[in-house]
Amino acid sequence: MTALIDTVAWVEVTDGRILCTRSRGRELFYIPGGKRQDGESDLRTLVREVREELTVEVLPETAVHLGTYRADADGHGPGAVVRMACYTAAFRGTPVASAEIAEIAWFRYADRDRTAPVDRHVFDDLAAAGLLR
Repeated sequence: MTALIDTVAWVEVTDGRILCTRSRGRELFYIPGGKRQDGESDLRTLVREVREELTVEVLPETAVHLGTYRADADGHGPGAVVRMACYTAAFRGTPVASAEIAEIAWFRYADRDRTAPVDRHVFDDLAAAGLLR
């Protein structure tokens, strides 16, 4: 039986680099975002998770669905799959590591292998579109 982890992520690319976060106690980096709560929409999840993790306000009216990705879930054992709905969106504030986030970093395509398996698909698509160097 496959366990599905339903997540939403904020894809912020600036100057050919993508914003990534590393949670406390984790080795790999992740695109900012997190798990949906019961009954929560994609946009509500996106706004809540980014505020909790990075102390910035995503502007939901600017959100654009970039794609939905699936891959084996990092750190959840065999059979666990993550589904990640990805959005770009404008924001207010300056990203700062908060809550469970130990570190933030701006990654190039060369940093792809330092991220979770599902994030690597996003990196590939962004690089193919010429957005990630």
